[in-house]
Amino acid sequence: MTNAFFTTSPGRFSLMDSRSLNKLLLTLAVAVNFSGLFLTIIGPDGTLYAAIAKTMVINGNYIEMFGNGTDWLDKPHFPFWITALSFKLFGINDWSYKLPAVLFMMLGAWYTWKLAMRLYQDRTIADWSVLILLTAEHIILSNTDVRAEPYLTTTIVASVYHFQKAYTEKKIIQLIAGSMFAAFAVMTKGIFAIIPIGAAIGGQLLFTRDWKNIFHVRWLIAGIFILLFITPELYALYYQFDLHPEKTVFGQKGVSGLKFFFWDSQFGRFFNTGPIKGKGDPSFFFHTLLWAFLPWSLMLYAAIYTRIKNGIQQKPAVDWYTIIASLVTFLMFSLSKFQLPHYLNIVFPFFAIITANYISQLKNT
Repeated sequence: MTNAFFTTSPGRFSLMDSRSLNKLLLTLAVAVNFSGLFLTIIGPDGTLYAAIAKTMVINGNYIEMFGNGTDWLDKPHFPFWITALSFKLFGINDWSYKLPAVLFMMLGAWYTWKLAMRLYQDRTIADWSVLILLTAEHIILSNTDVRAEPYLTTTIVASVYHFQKAYTEKKIIQLIAGSMFAAFAVMTKGIFAIIPIGAAIGGQLLFTRDWKNIFHVRWLIAGIFILLFITPELYALYYQFDLHPEKTVFGQKGVSGLKFFFWDSQFGRFFNTGPIKGKGDPSFFFHTLLWAFLPWSLMLYAAIYTRIKNGIQQKPAVDWYTIIASLVTFLMFSLSKFQLPHYLNIVFPFFAIITANYISQLKNT
């Protein structure tokens, strides 16, 4: 006697039951992440970002950004352009501000699944990677208190996926796609967004000693494509600030938008020499991760330890993409003088894949 869920074969019963449970859990995880759509936008950042995108739509000016009635120079344009498009299509309200960010996060979950499948060829690991990602506490928070992180998280994991395919399949279309998503990441948070992407691909090539591909011309071509794709951002900054040295920004005149984009907004924050300053604590992200990645944080620490141990012992099936991208980014943020809890979200897809693989190994032992 059989039906869609039950069968007299114990082996088939176990498989079908597991797949049905995974689908149910994934559906619930997706629903939880959409649940914050109709809640009030949370300030101060969310309300400010929504107001900037709203001003774009009302003024019909998508080049310049204004916050609190003055020229605004901080985050790049990409999330505001996407939000303005949503406002244009659905009207200006709370849920239309959050909708594109949540949809982007769903796209990021799909790319997490795709990347896990490419690295492990195991549907269970891929399913659990998505489940872990979408149930991590700070992912859910970021889909309620929407800032730039859903966009940045997705564009980074998508770029790594396409660059991995460009490396393994030698297809120019994958190189272009990887470069496009890398450019979106740069236009979301700045040039430091390249670091986890470069660490993922470079780490894999370095630790597998693929010297020929480390210096392959395709990466130079990718750099040219990224520069080409970020030209809208560069033009917008040049138009609003570099052409108008008379404007007062950060309490001074003659501020260059291009210099801020390439240096002050990233290196300036890292070294605490820019106009926006912070106070760094090297241990900040160690204890932040304990709650931000709940309920999976302890498993993540065990998974990272096991992955590094396996790598040192050169055991098979060690993927360096996820572990190097995660650790390099974690180290960079820990050394930075400007630290906020949501910064780590961008490597949560890699953390999720590492943790899912670890759970799979525990199950098989």
